Amino acid sequence: MWQTYKEKLRVKTKLFSIFVVLLAIFTVVPSTLAQDDTTLGLPESAKARLGRGKINELKYSPDGTRLAVASSIGIWIYDAQTGEELELIRGHTKSVNSVAFSPDGSTLASGGEDRTVRLWDANTGGPLHTLDGHRSVINSVSFSPDGATLASGSEDLTVRLWDVNTGSELRTLEGHTRPARNLIRIGVLSVAFSPDGATLASGSANNIVRLWDVNTGRELHTLDGHRSMIASVSFSPDGAMIATGSGDNTIRLWDATTGNHLRTLTGHTDWVLSVSFSPDGTMLASGGWDGTVRLWDANTGRELRTLTGHMSGIASVSFSPDGSTIATGSGDRIGRWMAGDHSVRLWDATTGNHLHTLTRHRDKVNSLSFSPDGTMLASGSYDDTARLWDANTGDHLRTLRGHADWIRDVSFSPDGMLIATASGDNTVRLWDVNTGDHLRTLEGHTRWVRSAAFSPDGMTIVSGSYDNTARLWDANTGDHLRTLEGHRAGVASVLFSPDGTIILSGSYDGTARLWDANTGNEIHTLTGHKGSIVGVSYSPDGTTVATASWDRTARVWDVNTGNEFRMFEGHTAEVNSVSFGPDSNTLATGSYDGTVFVWELNPSAVSDATEPISDTTKPVRRKEDVTGDNIVNIQDLVLVASNLGKSGSNPADINSDGIVNIQDLVLVAGALDAKGNEK
Repeated sequence: MWQTYKEKLRVKTKLFSIFVVLLAIFTVVPSTLAQDDTTLGLPESAKARLGRGKINELKYSPDGTRLAVASSIGIWIYDAQTGEELELIRGHTKSVNSVAFSPDGSTLASGGEDRTVRLWDANTGGPLHTLDGHRSVINSVSFSPDGATLASGSEDLTVRLWDVNTGSELRTLEGHTRPARNLIRIGVLSVAFSPDGATLASGSANNIVRLWDVNTGRELHTLDGHRSMIASVSFSPDGAMIATGSGDNTIRLWDATTGNHLRTLTGHTDWVLSVSFSPDGTMLASGGWDGTVRLWDANTGRELRTLTGHMSGIASVSFSPDGSTIATGSGDRIGRWMAGDHSVRLWDATTGNHLHTLTRHRDKVNSLSFSPDGTMLASGSYDDTARLWDANTGDHLRTLRGHADWIRDVSFSPDGMLIATASGDNTVRLWDVNTGDHLRTLEGHTRWVRSAAFSPDGMTIVSGSYDNTARLWDANTGDHLRTLEGHRAGVASVLFSPDGTIILSGSYDGTARLWDANTGNEIHTLTGHKGSIVGVSYSPDGTTVATASWDRTARVWDVNTGNEFRMFEGHTAEVNSVSFGPDSNTLATGSYDGTVFVWELNPSAVSDATEPISDTTKPVRRKEDVTGDNIVNIQDLVLVASNLGKSGSNPADINSDGIVNIQDLVLVAGALDAKGNEK
């Protein structure tokens, strides 16, 4: 029996480990996988991070050796040649929207959702100054050519100039107005200095570009002609032209001295979010929400080539200082509802060939669930379908069709024979896993069904809905058993306790509730979160529950008393998912900031149960030890995940079948915490 228990624990450990990695791949907001160091800038009690967050802007250092990426969790610094992750600079309390290197490369400036502009030592990542004064989100920052002044554009409709050495505000440029119609982004969206530093251009959400005298703050010209917001402005290297990218899908070129319109570049089929001149001024690159990067002849306006490969909109484009490489970032800088693929790509500026992808992404999926034996994976999507996959090979097995709206949750029955899907069509559907046949539909909810889960014995299903209720159903007949009422807003997540006697529900009303599964009576109301609770998890030992909230925290509660005893902070956006590890001492949290954190509840409670290596035996490196650090751990999982889909010789190809796939991920997960010697 003890051996059986240990085997079950090993399987659970493997599944939890794979779940953590897949959560980073398939998180509700598409995310990126950490390729190397997962421990940069971790909050207290966090063991690891998966994902780099949403990409908002990227800039090369003046010497071309580094690439700075403004993201939802901080500023990532990469080696521009190798793509290696060098550093994560944290300090902003919300998403970082814009980043810029000083002309000498010694200072980095950033502007964020937290209404601050910050200056950093570009070499060490240390903070230099925090510039306070703006009354709303910072959308753009730019250094003057001599590096002495910094300009910032904000949703408060102003541009502010700052002394870089002291951090003091020099002047405020006012004149931009609110757009006539309500846009997602308002105010000043982009700022840029002329090469001589005498003029500043600012583009705003009210379709206007304004030119300012930097020394006096006087407005020089108004560039009017675009029919939608100005998302990006850029001076040509000789200062003679200004390029503007707009929400009207066009790029316009203007005479920087007179403000006259020179020509309009058409070709993009959606918003143009970023424009950048090549260092020699002969070429202009533009990135659009149509997922393309386009290169143009700056003198004639003729389109030279189109670069494709991103899976969604391009938020930022930047030429390397020598003009040989173009960096592009896909993200959601303007705040549009659709999310980008959050990858950074490098391209050959001459040929248009794709050189490298610095980060990876998988298609948006709402929910994932492993079969109890770990051989199958189910996924639910906004395409109104659920899909079944072979967890070892990654092969698609079958598609479950029938829902009339998105699928928000998928759940296997304990025996692995059934799948329950919760949908926006107000129903739960049950499916035969082996055939994919639809068995029955559970009807009764009056609004979207957000979550569904089986009881441990497989006899009962609980569902949570936007109609503020949870409902219990007979899994064999589909009959409605009872309704749990008490939440004052939609029920986002539901779950049975390991022994099946208690039901846990998390709600948009900011509370979680514990219910008697037999009577439907409420046992405890868990209060403390300051935002909606959209994810819940029971510890395997049944003594604690965890909640994930839009207040950016996860909390852990005592089941018997209903008291909170731990709170985890560190995510920079809403926390949408939470899951206990099989030891009840590890917790994984997934967030809209594009990251997954792995936390330890009680560090002292974890002991190393691995047998020590004999002093007389030389360790033999396991194939699963991809990093070569003599232990198979989460770093190896992340490295394999970051190489998914790559073919050819690769240390992440554990089974040597010529391609890195889910099967390699499973092999590493199964060997987690194994020392370098072979079993």
